[in-house]
Formats: sequence, C-alpha cells, structure tokens
Amino acid sequence: MCVLAEPYLTDYQVDSLVTAVQETGIEIPMVVVNDTSSKSYDPDLVADSVNNPISLSTLRLFRDVFERERWWSCVIAERKLAEQLGLSDTAEQRIPVEDVPVFDDSDIRYVEPIQDGAWSRFPPDIVNEVGDRTDVVVRYGFDLIEGDILNAPRDGVLSFHPADIRQYRGLGPPQAYLDGQTRVGITLQRLSSDIDAGEIIAIEHRDVDDCLTLWDVYDRLRDVQRRLLAAGITNLRDPNFEPTSPDTLGPYYSVTDRREPVFALQILGKNVSGYLTRVRSQSRPDMTSR
Repeated sequence: MCVLAEPYLTDYQVDSLVTAVQETGIEIPMVVVNDTSSKSYDPDLVADSVNNPISLSTLRLFRDVFERERWWSCVIAERKLAEQLGLSDTAEQRIPVEDVPVFDDSDIRYVEPIQDGAWSRFPPDIVNEVGDRTDVVVRYGFDLIEGDILNAPRDGVLSFHPADIRQYRGLGPPQAYLDGQTRVGITLQRLSSDIDAGEIIAIEHRDVDDCLTLWDVYDRLRDVQRRLLAAGITNLRDPNFEPTSPDTLGPYYSVTDRREPVFALQILGKNVSGYLTRVRSQSRPDMTSR
C-alpha cells in the first residue's frame, strides 16, 4: 500500500494505518508527501497550534485561517477554546510523517503536485513508481486528486468521506449536523474522477443522536475510521467481494458553504447550546446516590 500524506498525519489516521498493518499484514513500501510550496498554512504552525494550548502561534494561525475560511474560522476557534476550558475532550494530535511507526521501512517521497485549481495531478515518474510497487493507495493528503494515479495501482486510490456518499457529498458532517441527523455514515470509497462518487469499499454507520456538538460527531466517525481501513483491505483481498456502485448519490454541498456567516453561525450556536447542556448535566446532583 502507498500512502498519500501531508507532512503531519492526525492521530486517528495513524491509528488506522497501524491497525491495518497489524490486522492484515499489509506492507507500506512507499509514502508520498505533499510538498506544495504554496500551502495555505504552515504545517508546522498548524501542528503546534493543534497539539498545544492556546499561544501566540495559535493567534498567528487564526489570522491565516481567517484569510481563507472567513466565518468558519470562528467555529474552528470555538473548538480550541472549548478544549482549553474543559468543555470538550475531542482534541486530536498531529504527528510528523517521519514519526509514524509503520513508515519506518518506507521510502518517503516529497512531491509537489501539478495543480489545476483545486485539483492535483502527480508527476509521471511518481505515478509509475506507485503502480509498480503497490497494489492500492490510501489518500490522507493532497485534497482533490485526478489523473493517472487513480488507475495506477491495481485496486485504485482509497479515500475516506465522513458521511454516506449516498446521502451527503462534499461537506458531510456539518450539513448532517445542521439537518438534525441521528445516524451518520463514514465511507471508504475508491476514488473516481467525480467528487465523492466512487465505488464503496467499506461503510459503517453510527448513531449520533447523543452527540452534543459537531466535534462529538466527528470524533465518533473517527473512531470508526480507525478500523475501517483494515476492513476495506480485507474486502479487497476477498475474491468474492464486489464493491458497491451507488445507484444514487447524495446532493453535493460545497465546502465553501461553511465560510458563509449564516451557516457558520448556525453551527456555532448549536455547538454552544451543546456545551451548555453538557455543563448543566454535569452540575446536576446525582439523585440515585441519595
């Protein structure tokens, strides 16, 4: 398996890779890391801000995030503040690619993709090497990808979408959270040339009716992701397995929608309401002990 990665992976991404290696015995001979010189954010600054308490570096990052994300940056800031105040325990960690344990014997290639708007293509030599050395790719970086890389490995490029693509494409959990969905899926799909329209390799749904904030929803889905990659690899190895080609796809919600004030403020208001509910439940006396 080849992994497409950013300079830092999240802890749940690393957990999914470790679980896949342990449960399926798959090898990772090659890791391709996004070396785009014009990244929106400094990855070291992002990792420092995510991994540590609020500091001056966090404030510098907020300035950069606001330039791109506009009103959604307020929702991101709310999450960090809630973590610091002890209102949320959904914090994640960013881990340098060089420190990922299952990459100890991998060849790590730093590659600057060929970009066309929001889409990225890979240089021909990288595509050929991926096809020659690996059977499948999992995408944990590079955002939207297209071109020959999608068909270079025998089993294609796998990617997680934190929703059931037959219900929500693009902006998944935030829209489902606003819609009041009580059950949300996470899809491991084989990427195609369209956004969130690939064959389903593995899928699982979780109840989220007790999730008080959007971050609780994400956390529950990430728990699924930690083991779903191993399930997908197991499926691909099964000669009787047939990927699911969706009969219908959910509507596409652009990620740019979250930058609009109405959308972001709705999420923010619902999250704050969730925190207040949590505080009230924690301060309420336990009547069963009397």
